[in-house]
Amino acid sequence: MTLFSNNLLLYVIESFIIKTKDIKVWGEGRRDIMEKVTYRNIHKEGKRIKESSNWIHVHNAEMLLQYDSNYIQFKTMPTIKEFEQAEEYLKAFHQKTGQKHLKFIFPENKKFTKELLDHIVHKLHYDVGLTELYAIDPSEFPVLSSIEDILIEKVTEANFEDYLQLEYNQDLEYGLDYAKGKTEIYRKNFKDSHFLQIIAYYKGKAAGALEAIIEEKTVEIDGIFVIEEFQRNGIAARMQKMVMDLFPEKTIILLADGEDTPREMYKKQNYQKQGFQYEALKEKYEGLISKLMEIL
Repeated sequence: MTLFSNNLLLYVIESFIIKTKDIKVWGEGRRDIMEKVTYRNIHKEGKRIKESSNWIHVHNAEMLLQYDSNYIQFKTMPTIKEFEQAEEYLKAFHQKTGQKHLKFIFPENKKFTKELLDHIVHKLHYDVGLTELYAIDPSEFPVLSSIEDILIEKVTEANFEDYLQLEYNQDLEYGLDYAKGKTEIYRKNFKDSHFLQIIAYYKGKAAGALEAIIEEKTVEIDGIFVIEEFQRNGIAARMQKMVMDLFPEKTIILLADGEDTPREMYKKQNYQKQGFQYEALKEKYEGLISKLMEIL
């Protein structure tokens, strides 16, 4: 998730917040068989373990370090008091489980009040970020010519170790324990018919990968990446093209960070924006609290 620096907050409030009326609804002027998608169609790891009138707590006991599967999801935009109450609950829970982060996801297509955003960022010291949901009819994905140096394959027993090593190297950015935990998830997903793993080679070297999550009417492209030395060669587009070719009758969906360059690529590839969602994250909050106590 891309996080906004604090000096961009006014820009976020005044200029970057997307109005619901500006969002194109999937299905307008398109084939009737295509599915209208929302964030409910996005795959989430973790289990719902508690629910209140205004939030849902999602927890993944098998992957405590994964922020995206350990969080509170608000049903409606909270007041400052409601946010603080949810924060106290999650803080106490994570202290028991040894987790060092706090993450909150806000309702789809809902904007902050200035007061709530200012409180979360300046008083509670959270980083605030934005994701955007995109969808495409596979028939609208650009036609691509083949490139001799690029080979795109489904992950099989024959290339599974290449895929694991590629993902492991990518995940090391978040720490050794995280990378090891993710490796076990990739192994589990490899045996699950709802997942399709794809690997790309460039001039014989493993260069990029993605996972596709297969549902009845949608396929989600998740975790797509190309390692830096092989970027800007059309590899990511050709991995996506394989997904389009394999599932021509499904709606292909993905999430993009609201500030990242890839979202511009998706627009050029004819993906249509379906919605947005704000998130708030605080990492290593115990250390921050200790420092604040020392200052006081």
